[in-house]
Amino acid sequence: MQRYILSQKKLITLLSGILIAIGFFSHFVLNNAMLFNVTFIIASILGVLPIAIQAYQALKVKVVSIDVLVTIAVIGAFLIQNYEESAIVTFLFLFGSYLEQRTLNQTRSAIKELTNMAPESALLLTDSGEFEMVDVDEVDEGDTLLVKTGAKVPVDGTVLSGEGHINEASITGEAVPVTKQLNSEVFAGTILENGTLQIRADKVGEDTTFGKIIELVEEAQDAKSEAERFIDRFSKYYTPIVLLLAVIVWIFTRNVELAITILVLGCPGALVIGVPVSNVAGIGNGARNGILLKGSEVIHDFSRVDTIVFDKTGTLTVGNPEVAERLSYGDDDDLTLRYLASVENDSDHPLAKAILNDIGSVSFLPVDQTDVVKGGGIVAHIDQNRVAVGNPALMEKEQISLTGKMQADIERLERNGNSIVITAVDGVVKSVMGIRDQIRPGVKQDLQKLKDFGVKNLVMLSGDNQGTVDLVAKQLGLTQAHGHMLPEDKSAHIKKLQEQGQIVAFVGDGVNDSPSLALADIGIAMGSGTDVAIETSDVVLMNPDFSRLPHALGLTRATARNMTQNIIIAIGVVAVLVASLFFSNWMNMSIGMLVHEASILVVIFNGMRLLRYRLKDSSNKIELKQNATQTAK
Repeated sequence: MQRYILSQKKLITLLSGILIAIGFFSHFVLNNAMLFNVTFIIASILGVLPIAIQAYQALKVKVVSIDVLVTIAVIGAFLIQNYEESAIVTFLFLFGSYLEQRTLNQTRSAIKELTNMAPESALLLTDSGEFEMVDVDEVDEGDTLLVKTGAKVPVDGTVLSGEGHINEASITGEAVPVTKQLNSEVFAGTILENGTLQIRADKVGEDTTFGKIIELVEEAQDAKSEAERFIDRFSKYYTPIVLLLAVIVWIFTRNVELAITILVLGCPGALVIGVPVSNVAGIGNGARNGILLKGSEVIHDFSRVDTIVFDKTGTLTVGNPEVAERLSYGDDDDLTLRYLASVENDSDHPLAKAILNDIGSVSFLPVDQTDVVKGGGIVAHIDQNRVAVGNPALMEKEQISLTGKMQADIERLERNGNSIVITAVDGVVKSVMGIRDQIRPGVKQDLQKLKDFGVKNLVMLSGDNQGTVDLVAKQLGLTQAHGHMLPEDKSAHIKKLQEQGQIVAFVGDGVNDSPSLALADIGIAMGSGTDVAIETSDVVLMNPDFSRLPHALGLTRATARNMTQNIIIAIGVVAVLVASLFFSNWMNMSIGMLVHEASILVVIFNGMRLLRYRLKDSSNKIELKQNATQTAK
């Protein structure tokens, strides 16, 4: 019976409203006192039923909820035959709950949109060689699937044949179509706008990037921050205190209506709901824009960040370096290049691709006993020759001497912002390459936006040489820049900054920088959502576009401000209501409940503003600052 009554709350609210309208009509138009009383009595009884059931359920778990206060107030008003007050209070409470639920559902619209984007079916290649439509849950890893124009990609996979353009907005937040062809990666939930693709299923179901995004956003929206936990504890004690205050007032004044009104005015509804709705809306905005904020605690910590530490390659720079200069120190240059290409062919380092592109088409030699030296390079054996490929630190470790000319050449290349790759065969240096990466377009403006948000320190830590690091730092106006940093060196530097009292965010690619991502107060991974990035970091920028970082910081700060506003609104309304009760003659239960429900809607709508948050363009502000600087000079 209880479940049935609670399931009919909308109908009960509607009937209560109709009965109240009939009651007022009979009083003011028909002047019929009996009909007036009967309709309000029925409305009171009908309206209090779901509220009383919720109060009973709360008391069963030893919680004195808002429903308990309202139930006592309504029953008290009914017993003193103030049927008008009891009916109006129950109707306003039920109607307010309906509006709360409706508006709260809108704040969760981002996760709903993500869920609706989830693919439900797939065209699976069967044993007969035909493609058959099956439920996406029936697809296994390794299956071959067909994706047609306008269809959703059902799994994470690799393109086996075909070419097309895919809208990856559900993953990256970026609606510009991305070209896909042989061996390209595709992600579940993205849409093939044109073309036809055959793909191999690499990850299915909850293991897909899209599945993990939904899971993370759901967990983040359900998680509670320190502020929310405090408010929960506060409400746990606050509600009984209000009940006790009402009893004390009744004992000293013998005014039942005053005591009942205190119960109504003291309901902390807006306070309880204000912080969660801000967090949910902020997380929802981030999800729409390809920014995963892992919970309310992350929003709180990120909003207070004053130092941001960056990895260089792939973060501040494009991550597609090119060989700027190649120097040879022997007569067997062609053989040296074959050795170099053979070693780099199996490497996934960003510089390896640049080297292979520069060398071009060569026949690879078999490589034996490959040894990767962390932060140095690679040592391998080819045709019984020991080949070392790496930076000057590797040459020093291998006890390979550099001539004066080589050292001068390396110093010159480093001053020009090049990363150094040295190739040595059997202890003799054969070639030196200078490889240079390009700074991401718009990064300087985005860094200025971070400064505008109050970030005091912008630090770059890189495994690259100090000359390259200094050049990039000078171009971008960074606070600090340190080169020759191994992963453990980066972690140590972050720890040092934290010991100085700085709140540190680290921005990296989520793979080789996972220790730093985990150690920083806020770890931010840029890229297309690798497994390590999603697991290790606090914030994931699914789109490698650097401009998402200022949006993420601005969003968390706006969310933190929004929470504070909601708390002030909630406490302020209760204070004004209670003061009006004791120091004015116009306050009563009905007005108090109306204002109380209105305050709840105010904090909800205030929180919902975050769904429309957009980063303001600070380009004009930057231009004004630059003009002012030039004028001063």
